[in-house]
Amino acid sequence: MRLIPQSLRGRLLVSLLVPLALIGLIGLLNSRQEAATISTSVSDRVLAGSALAIAERVVVTENGTLDVDIPYAALEMLTSTAQDNVFYRVEGPPGNFITGYADLPRIPDSGPNVVEEIEFMDGEFRGTAVRIAMLRRAGSSGLAAIPFEVTVAETTLSRGLLSDSIIVNSAIRLALLIAAAIAIALISVSLSIRPLYRLSESIAQRSPSELGRIDDEVPTEVRGLVDTINNFMDRLGTSIDALRHFTGNASHQLRTPLAIIRTQLALARRATSSQQAKAALDDGDEAVVHAERVLAQLMLLARVDEAVSQTREADRVNLTLVARELVADLIPLACSVDIDLGYEGDQTVHVLGDEILLGEMLRNLIDNALKYAGKGASVTVSVIESGGLARLCVEDTGAGIPLHLQGDVRKRFLRGRSSGQGSGLGLAIVDEIAALFGGALTIGNGRNGTGLLAAITLPAAPDAQ
Repeated sequence: MRLIPQSLRGRLLVSLLVPLALIGLIGLLNSRQEAATISTSVSDRVLAGSALAIAERVVVTENGTLDVDIPYAALEMLTSTAQDNVFYRVEGPPGNFITGYADLPRIPDSGPNVVEEIEFMDGEFRGTAVRIAMLRRAGSSGLAAIPFEVTVAETTLSRGLLSDSIIVNSAIRLALLIAAAIAIALISVSLSIRPLYRLSESIAQRSPSELGRIDDEVPTEVRGLVDTINNFMDRLGTSIDALRHFTGNASHQLRTPLAIIRTQLALARRATSSQQAKAALDDGDEAVVHAERVLAQLMLLARVDEAVSQTREADRVNLTLVARELVADLIPLACSVDIDLGYEGDQTVHVLGDEILLGEMLRNLIDNALKYAGKGASVTVSVIESGGLARLCVEDTGAGIPLHLQGDVRKRFLRGRSSGQGSGLGLAIVDEIAALFGGALTIGNGRNGTGLLAAITLPAAPDAQ
């Protein structure tokens, strides 16, 4: 069972009303204590007045004894409520009872010099709780002072009623205050969260394709959430636009080889000789190979996009070793197209990144050079480190890329050289992988202004500890 509500309205009300209820309970307990103090104080004043009134009527007779004429007013002030009973006693020198209730309890002496002071205590008389007041005084006969005590007691019913009345009135006022606070809290919470409902309605009314920013007025406390949503919508919109563009271009790139395959199959069916059928099938097979290459590049590009959207922990990669091994693996392919592929340099360079993605990056650069450099050309791979930067270069002696296209070859599906069967994704993949690990791709002419030089600059990894 959940004690804390899940709704924001419920949480706010609980956080406001629970402390208020605790404060109210503390206030009620304090009111009870105050009520008991006030009722006791009122009762004590009446008892003190009665004791003083009786003491004023105590006189010393001619024979030196004490006599008292109890005034009616002294007892009348004690009988203000019909429910209470009043008792009194006047006692002379110790053991000399004068008048009243002889068995009425007396307050023990507080000291030998306590005179003209009224003392109070709670007691019990004939099985009933009473409040007792006692005044010690001395009557003068002209020759000596004769001490006497006046004790007055009253049952506590009226005092309890007064205390209960104060408590009830305090409880009623406190209940009204809490009820008003609850009403104010309900109204205030409803008004405070109303902008959230408007925000919810505004978002719910949007179409799935509407990814614009949220401009609704919201409280300051919610502005951070709205800004976060807006940033997410911006990134989502950018991603969707890129996906649409990518999907459109990819479908265009795949449509061409598929159309070629269908055409060649149709030519093979209509061929009148086995040579014509074989030629058509060879052209179709070449189109299938091109389609496979495009699909492989698309899958690699999707992997790069996924890596960009995820937080990756870079590994320490020996870039020199990756380059040497890849060049060794591709030498047979280079020989098959009559291109001299080699590696130069003796430095060992490390970078931070993903070994597989860095290998694919270099593979695309070498593959691009092998496709477009032409027969008889040479392709040289090198890795150097200078000034805390690692530089990976692939240089060929082919025809190169026209200067006006060198800035655009990083774009997807754009080929910088007219010859070859490239997909237009190779350099785009290289550029995105380099950027993923904090690097950059530069395209320029090779040595002596001929050929093509593709260089990737990456932050060099610090020395291993």
